[in-house]
Amino acid sequence: MNTYLPVWNKYRPAILRMMINSTIEPQQYKMSKHEFQAMDAKQRGSYNFTLQVSKGRAVNNIKDSVIAQGLLEVLLLSQKAKELSETAAYEIMMDRQFVLHVRVAEGIN
Repeated sequence: MNTYLPVWNKYRPAILRMMINSTIEPQQYKMSKHEFQAMDAKQRGSYNFTLQVSKGRAVNNIKDSVIAQGLLEVLLLSQKAKELSETAAYEIMMDRQFVLHVRVAEGIN
């Protein structure tokens, strides 16, 4: 089981709303740093990642990011997220300040 599933599952409704609203404009949400750190005290360095999702799968390579893999796993458990990724490609990125950015990504298949 992915270490970060509980955190991503908690935020899944907000992330789905961000995906829906990102068709109008890019979305941002400040995540709670302490929640991620509590999930894996051994995690060193950066929690930032970029996940590009299209047609229910990651388009970019996320094999080195357990955090991104957990997010993808939670999204794939959601029928709504699967439907959204069938109609558009999304770029979901968390920066070093734990701000989650969601936008519709052009040119990703």
